[in-house]
Amino acid sequence: MATNPAASPTSKQSQLLPPQSTGDRSGFDRWLPGLRILRQYRPDWLKHDIVAGLVLATMLVPVGIAYAVASGVPGIYGLYATIIPLLAYALFGPSRILVLGPDSSLAAVILAVVLPLSGGDPLRAIALASAMAIVSGVVCIGAGLIKLGFVTELLSKPIRYGYMNGIALTVLLSQVPKLLGFSFESHGPLRDLGSIMKGIIGGRVNWTAFLIGAGALLTIFALKRSKVPGLLIAVAGATAIVGIFGLSKSAGVSVLGSLPQGLPTFDIPWINLADVTTVLSGGLAVALISFADTSVLSRAYAARTRTYVDPNQELVGLGVANLAAGFFQGFPISSSSSRTPVAEAAGAKTQLTGVVGALAVALLIIAAPNLLQNLPTSALAAVVIASAIGLVEIQDLIRIYKMQRWEFWLSMLCFAGVATFGAIPGIAFAVIIAVIEFLWDGWRPHSAILGRANGISGYHDVSRYPQARLIPGLVLFRWDAPLFFANAELFQARVIGAVENSPTPVHWVVVTAEPVTSVDVTAADVLSELEKTLREAGIKLSFAELKDPVKDKLKRFGLFTQFGEQSFYPTIGAAVRAYLTSHPVDWVDWEDKHPSAS
Repeated sequence: MATNPAASPTSKQSQLLPPQSTGDRSGFDRWLPGLRILRQYRPDWLKHDIVAGLVLATMLVPVGIAYAVASGVPGIYGLYATIIPLLAYALFGPSRILVLGPDSSLAAVILAVVLPLSGGDPLRAIALASAMAIVSGVVCIGAGLIKLGFVTELLSKPIRYGYMNGIALTVLLSQVPKLLGFSFESHGPLRDLGSIMKGIIGGRVNWTAFLIGAGALLTIFALKRSKVPGLLIAVAGATAIVGIFGLSKSAGVSVLGSLPQGLPTFDIPWINLADVTTVLSGGLAVALISFADTSVLSRAYAARTRTYVDPNQELVGLGVANLAAGFFQGFPISSSSSRTPVAEAAGAKTQLTGVVGALAVALLIIAAPNLLQNLPTSALAAVVIASAIGLVEIQDLIRIYKMQRWEFWLSMLCFAGVATFGAIPGIAFAVIIAVIEFLWDGWRPHSAILGRANGISGYHDVSRYPQARLIPGLVLFRWDAPLFFANAELFQARVIGAVENSPTPVHWVVVTAEPVTSVDVTAADVLSELEKTLREAGIKLSFAELKDPVKDKLKRFGLFTQFGEQSFYPTIGAAVRAYLTSHPVDWVDWEDKHPSAS
């Protein structure tokens, strides 16, 4: 009977993620995905990209300004950090509709560097922030070129939730004073909470500014799930109210003021030598957060648009966009989980949407720099607060708590680290915990003694199957992890312990090595010592189900010669049969009693 090729698994997969052609992997096409998309551009996409770009621009302006202020730099630089990165990513980015720009998840990290070092000088603040963008860009490009696109996968979901919830709290606390219409010098999230309470009790709240900001926040949340652009309505409404009633003068409502006219220019951000260490650490933290967010969002939209996205090229695209921001008076940027859906909903087909959005923002700066002069700071704070609340993850943490509580408390520990010590030390703390978690799983892995349980095929952990019988004189020892320097001594100790605790004198030890995915030099030396120790005691060390790549390593390490080819068996059953052939013991397998069961 003929089969339908369209229904085969391979063809279905190719529909979802079309493989790159040879041309896609070489020359300019490899490093400039935008050129490849341009050559494949269909005329009927143009109207969709233009409309989507104009719709996107209405969100890019208020969000860019809001995140700039939240990051400790003047609002205009948020627009600079929007225009140039969008153009750079359109050329170097592999995702068709991903939108990059200033992001609330980075605001706390940037502010943590800028605020204490700038001394209130806006030019020094943007120089520091731009330098961070350059560091982040270099790190991302370097990681992409050496194919480190997998690095963010080393951070487990609970750890990511922990530091992002901590960053969300940090951002929220930094914006609450602006929402209330007063300001103070930040000293960290927990101490800021005390300062906010003192400000409220001390009567520093500007109630007019607060009502405007609270109204904007309520509008954003009320219209969040509708097709109406709630953020645009909130910002435009707040600006109109302040302008019509002259509240900046009559009620002391803080406003954005006129934006400088003109486009961003190339500028090298010079910083003091004493600031280099802090800027480097901040840039590294930004690179980690931005790529973690971008990789997740990029993969999600790649699946939805049925296009292939190379994670290493995504790193390069993100890095180039950050470099562009750093050298054109911007600050670190990331992908946006709020603006990308807007572009998609508006009908975006390609990165031309981002180009149109960037040009529209540039036109605003040139032609109408005074349009937003009455935009209240409390409304900008409302925009950032709404976004920060979107970073908070609670539901999935509840699920994790129910499934595995130690991972939940690990997340809480990361959250406390960011909330207590601030964004940058807290993220470093989260990374250290991630490394410890990774090493702990490999350092103290599970191991088992295997036996034969009646009525069940194969050999199983006797701690799980107490009725399982042990073959006299044979220890079947399973090691559920790679063998490497951190756990090699423990492996040796557990094997010797299994021999000592055997109810019968041991003749063979068979390591059932199917879970062992790697062996390093240290572990190989321990295996050599273990084999000699067991041989001197009259015990043979053998392996079953060892993977070929691991076996190749043992050959390179010279262990094949020491152990002998006959010590390696393709299956546990083959090893057991070899043992029973060479050692007549009192053993009848249940399958031999019931041949039909096999």
